[in-house]
Amino acid sequence: MTKKTTFTDDADLFRTAVGKVRSVDTNTVILKPDKKPRPVPAFKPLERVDPLQKDVDDELETLYQEDKVAFIAPGLQKNVLKKLRKGYYGLDADIDLHGLSSREAQRQLLHFLHYCVEDGCRCVQIVHGKGYHSPDNQPVLKNDINLWLRQHKDVLAFCSTPPRAGGTGALFVLLRLSEKFDVSEDEI
Repeated sequence: MTKKTTFTDDADLFRTAVGKVRSVDTNTVILKPDKKPRPVPAFKPLERVDPLQKDVDDELETLYQEDKVAFIAPGLQKNVLKKLRKGYYGLDADIDLHGLSSREAQRQLLHFLHYCVEDGCRCVQIVHGKGYHSPDNQPVLKNDINLWLRQHKDVLAFCSTPPRAGGTGALFVLLRLSEKFDVSEDEI
């Protein structure tokens, strides 16, 4: 191969086009960046599962305006219900449903319970009213909510509130913690 001859004006033109240059101390090239990129959590689509999954074993009695309500899931101790009545767990959220139709109340209740479980709420208050304007003194929402909460998969216990918190027109509800809030011994 023949060597190309360069002229001085070509060399000067190259040097002016390139500019100042610094010499390289090493000839190794780093192929990896210094830091790893931050992990991006995988998207987990919401499952559309009917939350009212449990079957109610026996026929529920019709509740009247001043009837107290109490329920505890099988396998839980009775003192959980006592603590719930006394407000031991503390309220994390509340919702007022009285004045709504049965269908609208169910829709709002299910959304409320879903978001409470997702946010890690443990104890919530549901105001359903006493049903003074209901026909035959049989409160519609009180009876419906009694059934819906017994069927809901995330409800552990519920009871009527003390008179200062609404009495028989409201409920304290104890919810199951979401899986994302469960702390295993490995993480501690």
